[in-house]
Amino acid sequence: MQYKITAPAKLKTNVSLPASKSVSNRALIIYALSGGRQLPMNLSDCDDTNVIIEAMRYMPEVIDIKAAGTAMRFMTAYLSVMRGTHVITGTERMKHRPIGVLVNALRNLGANIEYLGEEGFPPLRITGCSLTGGALEIPGNVSSQYISALLMIGPMLANGLELRLTGDIISRPYIDLTLWMMREFGADAEWSSSDVISVKAKRYQGRDYLIENDWSSASYWYEMVALSKDRNATVHLSGLMDGSKQGDSVVKYIFSLLGVKTVFESKEASRLQQVTLKKSGRCLPRLEYDFVNSPDLAQTIVVTCCMQNVPFHFRGLSTLRIKETDRIEALKAEMRKLGFVLKDANDSELSWDGTRCEPQPEAAIDTYDDHRMALAFAPISMQQSVIINNPQVVTKSYPSFWKDLQNAGFDVKGEE
Repeated sequence: MQYKITAPAKLKTNVSLPASKSVSNRALIIYALSGGRQLPMNLSDCDDTNVIIEAMRYMPEVIDIKAAGTAMRFMTAYLSVMRGTHVITGTERMKHRPIGVLVNALRNLGANIEYLGEEGFPPLRITGCSLTGGALEIPGNVSSQYISALLMIGPMLANGLELRLTGDIISRPYIDLTLWMMREFGADAEWSSSDVISVKAKRYQGRDYLIENDWSSASYWYEMVALSKDRNATVHLSGLMDGSKQGDSVVKYIFSLLGVKTVFESKEASRLQQVTLKKSGRCLPRLEYDFVNSPDLAQTIVVTCCMQNVPFHFRGLSTLRIKETDRIEALKAEMRKLGFVLKDANDSELSWDGTRCEPQPEAAIDTYDDHRMALAFAPISMQQSVIINNPQVVTKSYPSFWKDLQNAGFDVKGEE
């Protein structure tokens, strides 16, 4: 399946963004551990969230989380403290995404987990049991999802959890999001020092909970405004907070450097409101940025900078190597098709110094089973028609994306 996307001459639209899958997935785990009866409201309709809902609803002997990395990590910790024996597995790519750091940490807490294939990788057989908890130490430069998975079961441990993070700590905003949501459900969880998080053995309390919409999904509309040739391009986004705990809410700052202004409908940062995106007319001639706290924005910003002819040097990208695909290599390959020569270094840096090559005529962008490749490359249509291979991958995080484009006047033509 391919989609050929052509943008309208004028961009003016209202978008009802999907709910945040980061918040939804955490809320589901905490809700289940709290024994809650009322599901959180405005849950994400994406694949990653749906596999958690299905797993919790039916708790089958074999739980297939498909390509959902968040679900694999969160459910591994969750199943470790729930009664019963389950096998958790996923796609072939998932079976090559490392999980050894999390499994070792859970085993140190007393969890009963076996590898059914290659050591350090799914699938896993997990037999839930009561865990004592206590002090635990893991590297701070691993995926924050490992850390969040451990933190969320902390209140269920007899002695709570004292988690020490060694070395550099990456994606700290995602850890802070987890702690904030835990406290929203009555947990006692906080940083006790710059590298230690303490979670007391205080049970969660069930409550009504409304999920904020997704700042990661908002990033693609920022990109469209930035790349639009329409000086009056305007996009209205709903259900966001100025004071959001989502790490990717930093997108409003990054795009302020790339020519997009963000206007909130009120000054109450703590409530959901409409956000308006407009062109500011001001764009940096070169951009340097460290994505250590918001790696999921990297693809969007890389594509935006290239299409705006803004050279860049980005750091903090080490986790991109172990996402749905190797996102650094995928970006290099697909941007080359469009005539841009990107360079990587130290397994965590990506740059473009303005070097160009001959673009491939009528090039089709491969998505590598990675939703963010499709989502980040589609806005190129603001400047030239673009072909996206396997466009259905967007269901992982933004199922209504193509429909939202059509509602905004984009021509989206599909071919088998």
